[in-house]
Amino acid sequence: MMSSAEDQLCLNISSSFSSSSSPRRKPLTAQQRWATKKQRAEKRPFSSSSEEEEEKKKKKSGSFKVRRVQLSNAAEEEEPLQAPPTEQTDRRTPPKKKQQQQEVKEGGKETGRGGIKTSSLFKHNPEIPEFHRPVVSQLKEKIFTTDSFSDLDLHPHLVATLNKVLNVSTVTSVQKQTFPALLAGRDAVVRSQTGSGKTLSYAVPVVQSLQAVQPKISRSDGPLAVVIVPTRELAQQTFQTFQKLLKPFTWIVPGVLMGGEKRKAEKARLRKGINILVSTPGRLVDHIRNTLSIAFSAVRWLILDEADRTLDLGFEKDLTVILNSLNSAGPSRQNVLLSATLTHAVTRLADVCLSDPVHIHVSGPASSDLSTGSTVTSDPSAASQSESFAIPEALKQFVVVVPSKIRLVCLAAFILGKCKFSQNNKVIVFVSSCEAVEFLHSLFTSVLSGPPASQKPGISFLRLHGNMKQEERSEVFQQFSVCQCGVLLCTDVAARGLDLPQVTWIVQYTPPTAAAEYVHRVGRTARIGGRGSSLIFLTPAETAFITELANHNISLSEMKLLDILSSLMMDDTYKGRGKYHSKSSSKALEQETRERATVLQTEFENSVHSDAQSIRAAKKALQSFLRAYTTYPAHLKHIFHIRSLHLGHTAKSFGLRDAPQGLSAAAGPSGSGAKSHNKSKNQNQARSPVKNQKRAPSGGAAGHGRPGQKRFSPGQREVSLFRSEFSSGLEGRDAKKKKKKKKTTASGEEEE
Repeated sequence: MMSSAEDQLCLNISSSFSSSSSPRRKPLTAQQRWATKKQRAEKRPFSSSSEEEEEKKKKKSGSFKVRRVQLSNAAEEEEPLQAPPTEQTDRRTPPKKKQQQQEVKEGGKETGRGGIKTSSLFKHNPEIPEFHRPVVSQLKEKIFTTDSFSDLDLHPHLVATLNKVLNVSTVTSVQKQTFPALLAGRDAVVRSQTGSGKTLSYAVPVVQSLQAVQPKISRSDGPLAVVIVPTRELAQQTFQTFQKLLKPFTWIVPGVLMGGEKRKAEKARLRKGINILVSTPGRLVDHIRNTLSIAFSAVRWLILDEADRTLDLGFEKDLTVILNSLNSAGPSRQNVLLSATLTHAVTRLADVCLSDPVHIHVSGPASSDLSTGSTVTSDPSAASQSESFAIPEALKQFVVVVPSKIRLVCLAAFILGKCKFSQNNKVIVFVSSCEAVEFLHSLFTSVLSGPPASQKPGISFLRLHGNMKQEERSEVFQQFSVCQCGVLLCTDVAARGLDLPQVTWIVQYTPPTAAAEYVHRVGRTARIGGRGSSLIFLTPAETAFITELANHNISLSEMKLLDILSSLMMDDTYKGRGKYHSKSSSKALEQETRERATVLQTEFENSVHSDAQSIRAAKKALQSFLRAYTTYPAHLKHIFHIRSLHLGHTAKSFGLRDAPQGLSAAAGPSGSGAKSHNKSKNQNQARSPVKNQKRAPSGGAAGHGRPGQKRFSPGQREVSLFRSEFSSGLEGRDAKKKKKKKKTTASGEEEE
């Protein structure tokens, strides 16, 4: 009672020159208390430690009452304030962020982190450079010819099957050049753009030659043709193609061997007899070593489809085992190598296993003339052509330059624009690792796939990567093939040879490790003369990759970042608190688009930080991304270098509020020391992501409840989070700061 009387007396004295109603002022209303509390919160995080100590001394000496009177007067001055201010500027905190924090508070989504839910996505980003499209003369390949299969010297039943079962009647350019060479018994190296019908270019001659063998072949003859493909999905697809072609020739039996299937069942099929054997290299080597019933004494054909990818995946030793087994067991055979891109490793392989091959290259000068069979190694035009790639003419290629912080929101906005607000779009998104696929699949499924207010079905998200069980992979492959609209998140396991119908967009969320890999990724769309589009995400530091692609005759058009984010304007789910005249003002439209992007990023971060398992998955995805980033070849290191990554911004693209090491460092002292400490942590991890990932906290929210670490107030932790997020990542510091940084880093490592 006494204290309240003293407060009233102090108030009367301090406001003696105010209106007559002020001495009889009622206690503060809820809104005034809110404004006072807000002012306190704004002052506290950014005050230095010395000011905090003075504050404590004032409290002890009894001067707190006067400060309370000043705050109450300040609250009186701001009495008309009814809601959080939308236009008040602050040096430290952007107004949009304040709106976002207040919106989250009102929505009841507090998680005990002092109200800080997300930092601004559009502050402290590197500038997006101007896009200069290189002048490129793209290689053009004519896909279809005027010839039909009925004009060729093929079995009538085979022609009828092609027309009725496979629904193809016109011969493609690569098929027209390949058929005569293979039917004449020549070895061949076939290079043609993706989706040009390379599978049928060797499958039709194989079936044509085997059905003509007299006496008729039987199952007991064993393998007569061996087809090696790099991935399980491609093996399954090739096997199904042979099944369809062999419908009229029931005495020829196709079979497939691949990892993930039961060896016992495969051995039983081999004992019964398989005439056309489609296999992945690893499983075939396994059977060569462990299955007595497999015999290659009658093999007449060896086909290496996507030969360069088979070598890239590390199957060179396995291919050596297969070739040695074939050479020791059987007579001379016909060999065929096929790919959309031919590398030096494939050239060496052609030297080893092909005899006087014909080089068939559709976009270059046709060399399928049997009288002048030029080898791959001696043909200079072929060597030069291996550096430039043919892209389907109907494929539209785009690039978007996105700062690291905004990558996740940009991908989500693009998917929403194509699959939620448009109809019948099938999108394939390529990322660098299995962990990243799993993370994006779980995040997008929980945040984006919910049905909107119009009661339309939600977006269907599927995933495909090498760590999945074979049953799951086969199911996903079939499911995506038959669906009309959906998103497939995958690694490069789906980049080769797969013929997924009606795919309209290819998104390369992580850039490929080579221009050849780019060609194969975009080749999943615009197949056999169809239309399609592709989009590649690059950060401002990676824009030199556009020139690298131009050196391989690949031309890209720019897609603006704000154009992609503007699709969020079509859904009020992501509407912020601000009121903009976005229909009449382009600036207001841009501001509202940015606000909605921040709302969506907040939802992603809330989802990631909702439980320890989600945080663990995000950290694993970030670590795998960093590991993959270090594997770019030497000639691309000037574009994709681990030191050019800002780790705090990169972590934000995985829904983390700070880099994993930075979160633990946020418990450091407030002020400039914490800032340099946090930066040094980030830079230390950027230099060696693989080494630091072992020390990264793996469970729960990092930085909480660690034994032996000092606890700090939420305000101090907020300061560290702000500064680590807004740091530029530049290394322009003087020598003294560097010394301090080293000491801090060393102590930080000792603490851990």
